[in-house]
Amino acid sequence: MPKIKTDDSGMANPWYPEGGPGRYLKSRLANGEVLIGAEITQFARPSLVKLYQHAGFDFVYLEYEHVYFSLSEMSDTILSARDNGLPVVAKTPQLERQEVAKLQESGVIGIQLPRTETIEQIKTLQDYMKYIPNGSRAVAPGWANSDFQRSNNWRKWMDDQDQESTLVLHFETRIAYENAEKLLSLDGIDMVYCGPGDSSVELGHPGDYDHPDVKGPMEHVLDICKDRGIYFGTTPSGSDGAAEWIEKGASFFEMGDEMGFIREGADRLISDIQTAIENKG
Repeated sequence: MPKIKTDDSGMANPWYPEGGPGRYLKSRLANGEVLIGAEITQFARPSLVKLYQHAGFDFVYLEYEHVYFSLSEMSDTILSARDNGLPVVAKTPQLERQEVAKLQESGVIGIQLPRTETIEQIKTLQDYMKYIPNGSRAVAPGWANSDFQRSNNWRKWMDDQDQESTLVLHFETRIAYENAEKLLSLDGIDMVYCGPGDSSVELGHPGDYDHPDVKGPMEHVLDICKDRGIYFGTTPSGSDGAAEWIEKGASFFEMGDEMGFIREGADRLISDIQTAIENKG
């Protein structure tokens, strides 16, 4: 029987020369790449990960606030994403230690905090995500957080994990936009996502992602992020909207989910066939 390998240097996944998916994601952002994340909202399956990989997405965004998944299917999907070069960012459904821990130990590298509004929320999430002395995360070496590799050097492993973990704020309320300067003054924030859906509702123009009253506060957050070295992302209204955000300095997009892809493909197929039937005569 071959000897069990113990690797103290971090994760040995060939997709991630930086050492792991979190560092890989942040390295690409630091290099100025604009990354596109595919959403998973209903069907957490490894096969979906492969489809996203073949399509050319850069990371997977797990919508774990509004929907529910089988925990075993979700963990298999997260591990499959890691194994196929797609780092996983996930919303935590609640700001609770056990929710954050389960996501991180399943292999999620980015924790996105919905309805970010206060300094206290951010500090609490940082505390849950980081190991002593940077936080109070409970140690769990050798789980999916490191591709089930064991380590003899816990301190090195903990430091690697702190570099892997990626803190993502989620601005979607009027309070968040009003307090943006203060919230983004904290150290340790890696990414900020401005959700145009709830933002458009909060700011009085439901569904209108491009209304000046909606885009204005988001653009203000983008300007602060550029000054602070924080990566900004959103969901554009379309390709033209994406081009505008890229021109302004956006670094990533969370867009497109399996339900939308199925719906659009089915609608297009039926429309094309119906047009062929109508043209037959």
